[in-house]
Amino acid sequence: MTDKMELLKRTKLFVLDMDGTFYLGNQILPGAADFLKAVEKAGKQYLFFTNNSSRSPRDYMAKLEKMGCPITRDQIMTSGDVTIRYLQTHYPDKTVYLVGTPPLVESFQEAGIHLVNEKPDIVVIGFDTTLTYEKLSNACTFIREGALFLATHLDINCPTETGFIPDCGSFCAAISLSTGKQPKYLGKPFAETVEMVLDKTGFSAPEVAFVGDRLYTDVATGVKNGATGLLVLTGETHLEDVPTSEVQPDAIFASLGEMGQQLCQL
Repeated sequence: MTDKMELLKRTKLFVLDMDGTFYLGNQILPGAADFLKAVEKAGKQYLFFTNNSSRSPRDYMAKLEKMGCPITRDQIMTSGDVTIRYLQTHYPDKTVYLVGTPPLVESFQEAGIHLVNEKPDIVVIGFDTTLTYEKLSNACTFIREGALFLATHLDINCPTETGFIPDCGSFCAAISLSTGKQPKYLGKPFAETVEMVLDKTGFSAPEVAFVGDRLYTDVATGVKNGATGLLVLTGETHLEDVPTSEVQPDAIFASLGEMGQQLCQL
C-alpha cells in the first residue's frame, strides 16, 4: 500500500460513497462532515457517488441538506445517472423496460429514455425497493425473448441502520438463474462510471480517489481504472476481509474522520 499522506496529497478529487461511508440511515458518520471541511480547506474537491439507484439525485440532495450538509447537483452522481448516459450514448432510439422505483423512473423519463411495458429492446434493473413479482416475471420474459439485460449496479446488499437488505445484484442473480442470461452492470466499479466522473469534473484518473466501504465496488473503481481506491472501515468491509480480497486498496482508513485529520496535517 502507498503512503497515506502521499496519496492524500496527490488527490485533487475525492469521489465519496454514501451508504456506509458518509452516513448510515439518516445519521452522518462521526467525523464525516469534518472531512468535507478538511477537503475544502486543503483546496481540493469532493463528489458524492452512490450505486444506490433507488433515489434520484434530488432526493440525495434533500437528504444531505436535512443532515446539515447542503450540496449542489454537480456534487452528486448515481449509478442511475451513469445508466442514463450509457443508454443515451449507445442506444438512443431503443425502448426500455425499467425495474426501478418511482424516482428512478422519473429520472429516466426526464432524460428522454423511451420507457415501455411491452416488447422492450432493453431491460434495465435498478435497486427497486418497490419490486413486485410481476416486475420480476416481466423482466425475465422480456430477456428470454431477446431484450438486452442491463443493471444500474452490482451491489448484492444495501446497508441500513438495522442490517443489510437485498440490492440490485441480488435481483439480477434471480433473473440470471431464471433466464440463463447475465447482465451488463454499470455504476461502480466499471469504466463507464470513471469516464463520467472525469468528463464532468475535468480531472484525470490519477488525480481522483474513489473512497468507500466496499472493496468490490468503491475501491475497485479506483484500482481497476487508473485512479486511487481508498477503503474506510465504517460499513460492509472489515479489516480481516482485506488479505483474502482480489481487490487490494491503495490505503485503508478507519473512517472519513481519520482521513480528514490526516488531510489537516498536509
